[in-house]
Amino acid sequence: MNSISKKKQYYPIARPLRRYLRTYDRETRLPVRYDDLLHYSDSFPYYDKKGQDTLWETVMYDQQVQEELNTGLTQIYALLKTDGDMSVMEHLYVSRIDYCTFGNSNPFRVQIMNQLNDNYDYFYVKRADASRIYGLELEHILSPNRINYMVDGESLIEEHIAGIPGDVFIKEYIDRPNTNKVRIAKEFVKFNERCFVRLLGDMRAYNYVIDITPDFEDEQYRVRAIDFDQQSYEGRRSMYLPQYFKDNNVIVDLVLQLLKPETVKQYQNEERTLMFRRLRSARYRLKDLIDCMRSDTISTPEKVEQLKQELAKHHNAPEFLKCKCMGDLVRLNLKITLTKTKIKEVEG
Repeated sequence: MNSISKKKQYYPIARPLRRYLRTYDRETRLPVRYDDLLHYSDSFPYYDKKGQDTLWETVMYDQQVQEELNTGLTQIYALLKTDGDMSVMEHLYVSRIDYCTFGNSNPFRVQIMNQLNDNYDYFYVKRADASRIYGLELEHILSPNRINYMVDGESLIEEHIAGIPGDVFIKEYIDRPNTNKVRIAKEFVKFNERCFVRLLGDMRAYNYVIDITPDFEDEQYRVRAIDFDQQSYEGRRSMYLPQYFKDNNVIVDLVLQLLKPETVKQYQNEERTLMFRRLRSARYRLKDLIDCMRSDTISTPEKVEQLKQELAKHHNAPEFLKCKCMGDLVRLNLKITLTKTKIKEVEG
């Protein structure tokens, strides 16, 4: 059974990473920061449509503070969606602010409502933890998903990633008559591979979503990570493989039942090939990011030591034993895994 650190250590943004954020237009001045949202006057539990506690609290502010926050948060939404063009935002307002006391980042979730049609969207305000920033960037560069976020000082703004939470999907959707279980199994294999290659940990079912897209004859699925706090932090290799978390067992069983071992290998190789192509097209940006990671501290010496031993054994590659930090391990894991793929692609 995997054992996640109870409370991951917070790592501030170091100077090299701050320069990287400026270079790639991730840093901007924000009208509202994380600490501004902490001054709420009241709160009450937020329940879902079935009356179950979501572990989020809806927070309330004094009237003057609320008005100032409404203006600033709407401007932030405009920065996320239209690069700050407020002319298309005049019908929007902040309908709810929720606060989560569960987990590492204690985020605020802001609901933005369109008063013309009652359509709504969300974004998140969090403390800017360096581990999470590296996770977001690696997702943006190496996955099929583009990630939209902004940083100002110690505040992080993240766009909402739409989809059905993995635990909800497993409980309520997986046994629907029209669910294509083979496609779900295939996508989980690919997701599992992406997480391991770039060392993203803690992909328990509630830390990813399933994005369902209706097709002309069937449904397409994509598994997307939504929590990046455990980027290159834990020491055990199994922490970076979603297949080892017990709340993913239902989907793992589908993989074992529906996919032959050679098919699993095929999907793993397909995903590595796609990652290699993304890496190649963004190699300078990725090098800049990895250089920041290699000069940074985002885990403990004990965890780095454990992971380099386990990766060296897994890959049969003693080069891992020379790594001094998590950045070194990410770089070498990418190099060894994706170089094998490059060779196969050339041979093919």
